[in-house]
Amino acid sequence: MIRYLKRGENAGTVAATNATTRATVEEILADVEMRGDAAVRDLSRRFDDWSPQQFRLSDTDIEHALSNVSKRDLDDIHFAQAQVRNFATHQRAAILDIEVETLPGVRLGHKNIPVNAVGCYVPGGRYPMVASAHMSVVTAKVAGVKRVIACAPPFRGSPHPAIVAAMHFGGADEIYVLGGVQAVAAMAFGTATIAPVDMIVGPGNAFVAEAKRQLYGRVGIDLFAGPTETLVIADDSVDGELCAADLLGQAEHGVDSPAVLLTTSEKLAYDTMAEIQRQLKVLPTAALAGRAWADFGEVIVCDNDAEMVAQADLIASEHVQVMTRNLDYFLDNMTNYGALFLGPRTNVAFGDKVIGTNHTLPTKTAARYTGGLWVGKFLKTCTYQKVTTDDASALIGAYCSRLCNLEGFAGHAEQANLRVRRYGQAA
Repeated sequence: MIRYLKRGENAGTVAATNATTRATVEEILADVEMRGDAAVRDLSRRFDDWSPQQFRLSDTDIEHALSNVSKRDLDDIHFAQAQVRNFATHQRAAILDIEVETLPGVRLGHKNIPVNAVGCYVPGGRYPMVASAHMSVVTAKVAGVKRVIACAPPFRGSPHPAIVAAMHFGGADEIYVLGGVQAVAAMAFGTATIAPVDMIVGPGNAFVAEAKRQLYGRVGIDLFAGPTETLVIADDSVDGELCAADLLGQAEHGVDSPAVLLTTSEKLAYDTMAEIQRQLKVLPTAALAGRAWADFGEVIVCDNDAEMVAQADLIASEHVQVMTRNLDYFLDNMTNYGALFLGPRTNVAFGDKVIGTNHTLPTKTAARYTGGLWVGKFLKTCTYQKVTTDDASALIGAYCSRLCNLEGFAGHAEQANLRVRRYGQAA
């Protein structure tokens, strides 16, 4: 039986889409679609106080940005991108085209075709999310996307040099210093200066997420992303300091970021809660993390590992940190999670920044039906068929004709009958 030692004020509720956010986004999207670049410039000036001569960075602009990034930071960006590229390359190699003969003279297959043009949004408001450039741009390029454009808002009045470096070295074909809904709209609709894309990926604030929701169908998207979530599953093989650090490390994303401890040890639960209060006194981002923990933090005690698995699958968290004696039990039995982080030697920050797996992951229980962004998201698996003999065409045609008539589709049936008449005579 599960027991809550702490429950967030808003736990268990799903907020309706904020009407103000929805209306604001609708208005901005309509404006950009109608007025194009003029609307983009007006909105950028209004929301970001940013109105450069052109939003796209030139080669000279990029070189200037790179010159303002230290060698250590550039080396770190290269290292992180190498890890992301390596894992994505292995994932791509696992996705195979197929062609099989299902009947004599009937060959069916599929091809995995990259999306032609992708827009990558990289957040840069509260935090300059350098790592998001790795996750979207690098992965799209490994998938084989021909044109990848990247947008990030200005940071304190200018392009953030490290974000520009990450976009550039990740392989972005076009880099724009442009943020918010106006960036997403410009990529989706296209303007006189920005050609439209087929798909938009990347995290963002509530307005960016709502823009992607409203544009879905007109363009593809990666995920409907909400506030960052973390779930720590632990037993008494670890201590409260580790659990507290891993909970607060994700709670600092924002005041609405849920952080949940799931444990079989009541002692660990109380130790963790005490340790959280201690760490909040010294954590530079305590204002955000502390409020998130107060409003959305939960501590749940279970009787055994099986009960923790069942509860974790109900929560379906974006990030799941497992620190127990039997890690493989959770790997083998859990089904609903964005990403698993197994053992005390790893953590969500590794996945967020450098280890190589993608950090764009499902939230708000979407892990029940989807995984996160990966190389396969940029591929369309498209089928084809080829009938190579008269006998096969006549055989399939006869079955098809009868099945079409069963459904009342006379025109469909005639397509099949024509093949029977034309190719069946030779049989």
